[in-house]
Amino acid sequence: MHVLVVSHYFHPEGFPINHISELLAGQVESVTVLTGQPNYPEGRVFKGYRAWGFGRERTPQGVEVLRLPVVPRGSGRALRLAANYLSFMASLAVFGPFRLWGRPIDVVFVYAPSPLLKALPAILLKRIKKAPMVVWVQDLWPESLSATGFVKRPFLLRMVEHAVRYIYRHSDVILVQSDEFVGSVAGYAPPGKDIRVHYNSVPPQMIPADASTEPPPTDALAPGRFNVVFAGNLGKAQALDTILDAAALLRSRDDIRFVLVGSGSESAHVTARIASEKLDNVVMAGRFAPEQMSGVFSHASALLATLRRDPIMGLTIPSKLPVYLATGKPVIAAMDGAGARVVTEAQAGLACPAEDPQALAQAVSTLADSSVAQRQMMGERGKRYYADRFEANRLVRDLVKHLRSAIAGEKQA
Repeated sequence: MHVLVVSHYFHPEGFPINHISELLAGQVESVTVLTGQPNYPEGRVFKGYRAWGFGRERTPQGVEVLRLPVVPRGSGRALRLAANYLSFMASLAVFGPFRLWGRPIDVVFVYAPSPLLKALPAILLKRIKKAPMVVWVQDLWPESLSATGFVKRPFLLRMVEHAVRYIYRHSDVILVQSDEFVGSVAGYAPPGKDIRVHYNSVPPQMIPADASTEPPPTDALAPGRFNVVFAGNLGKAQALDTILDAAALLRSRDDIRFVLVGSGSESAHVTARIASEKLDNVVMAGRFAPEQMSGVFSHASALLATLRRDPIMGLTIPSKLPVYLATGKPVIAAMDGAGARVVTEAQAGLACPAEDPQALAQAVSTLADSSVAQRQMMGERGKRYYADRFEANRLVRDLVKHLRSAIAGEKQA
């Protein structure tokens, strides 16, 4: 089976599709990734790449990577983001067929974080290659647009809705990242459309050893305090003010420290609040390479995930949650819906309502005051839950079955 992966993002950008493609290459005849020039999250093209260039690479695992020109996302302002998304879509439609010329493709697999509209040109590739298309939905559209306020005009939302219906109609199989996604996607898909749940998995290199003897990769994680680590994108959807407000409520707890690992559109805002309010119990640790993250997790006392209070956010399992569970550390989920359900179901930590600083402060205090044995038990339960649902090799084997069934369905049709 020859698989074409269509993804806006790929190595050296840090997305789950990286390790999924590499593991997939060991299960099928070939994997080709059609992607853009790497520039996420800083908005500048990585060294060794050109925004308006092409390129061809092969990973050590045998994945062939074909690059397309894109407009870099820049500082993340709306116009630059739109230019980034639209330029990738245009490159897929105009240059994609030429880049794939003469290559056998049995199935088109679209990795679809926001915006879902990037799947539109993949329909053209599907037709040219006469192959079925499997779309893996990571974010709900058009609901996410209205929830984040990125698009407010009803006319534009209706246009997006029509595009989403078109994508789902021309998908042979639709995969969704949580059970809670199924109902929403089914509302835009034709009756009887094949919709399946396929969870995000964890890059194996991010799972720390059971006992790390290496020093922490940042002094912020030095022992002696209860280190609550938030790792990932620092954006509006993460409701970071909730963390800062909770930290303010816990000023008197010298034993508790919040460590924010990552970067994003809200980094400057968070840094400014820490300075202006003298939140000495919050540290901005910056970004780390994927291979360093196991060291970050090993030296954390607990791991924190937060989301905005919004019905749509409540349907999402943040991609960081499976990673957190795999580390064997207790988890605090300050969110509603699917994410809170996973942590509660796994008995891997504590869940509290989204955007409730007092509840978050109480959860952190409760966990900090619990015994080491109690926290270890939470971590072990989280690891078992991860192994049952989110383990990478298991999920890639499931993905191969989804792709093969799409091919079989196309042949029967």
